[in-house]
Amino acid sequence: MTRRRSDNSWHLVLLPAATLTVFFVIPFTIMLAVSFFQRIEGGFFEPAFVLSNYVRFLTPFFGKILATSVGLSATAATIVVAVAFPFAYVLSRMPRRRQTTILVFILSVLSLSEVIVGFAWSTLLSRTAGIGNLFHWVGIAESPRAYTPGLASLLLGLAYLAFPYAVLVIYPAVSRLDPELPEAARTSGASPLRAFTSVTLPIMRRTIAGALILVFVFTLGAYLLPQVLGRPRHWTLPVHITDQAIFQSNIPFAAAMAMFLLLVSLALVGLVLVVDSRRRGDQS
Repeated sequence: MTRRRSDNSWHLVLLPAATLTVFFVIPFTIMLAVSFFQRIEGGFFEPAFVLSNYVRFLTPFFGKILATSVGLSATAATIVVAVAFPFAYVLSRMPRRRQTTILVFILSVLSLSEVIVGFAWSTLLSRTAGIGNLFHWVGIAESPRAYTPGLASLLLGLAYLAFPYAVLVIYPAVSRLDPELPEAARTSGASPLRAFTSVTLPIMRRTIAGALILVFVFTLGAYLLPQVLGRPRHWTLPVHITDQAIFQSNIPFAAAMAMFLLLVSLALVGLVLVVDSRRRGDQS
């Protein structure tokens, strides 16, 4: 009976493995192979094994682009999780009907594409029809002004786009949190802030790390928002990948840039997982 159950378990693994192979391993292998191809005149490329695409990406110019992309995603992830965690905590303490209403609203926000979000925020932060006119009308600003393009508007757009995902990751874990644990810490004399930092945060460490990883990877692939809300110096790696693939007709170099983007994402995700596993080992 045990052997029969073990044999049947392979059928459960077959479909996910086949799906992963078709939609990830094969495209990843093709992109990796193309990244070593050689570009020829006329926008074409031929099979070869050259390292010039990777050498070109390691120049200071493209290194700065990679650093900009990683910095923007890390900053946006920190802002989003810092806002989403207390939001989800307060949401979990509301009546069930109110929780359902707010969660439905958050799910409806997920239906908005990056195009709609980008142009909506560009209008809201513009000088002619934006929030600057409201600030001028209430006397906060001397005259209407535009708040886009700029770094702050880009981070705001990225945070708005990723906020629902962070809430949906954090909310289930927060809702299962035993409310008696923080109460016990406060009964023992700890302040609400100390009870939060010494009891709630350690319990939710893995959930917070998961939300940070999700938001970081999600915003690292942002393409339209950096162009609509940011300045050229804020353009991320996906923008330059598209430029090389479509406008410069340099598919091998675009593939090499995409490989770097993927490897950086995997490396940072792996780093977080290693740090978390070491902390668990130290605690055990």
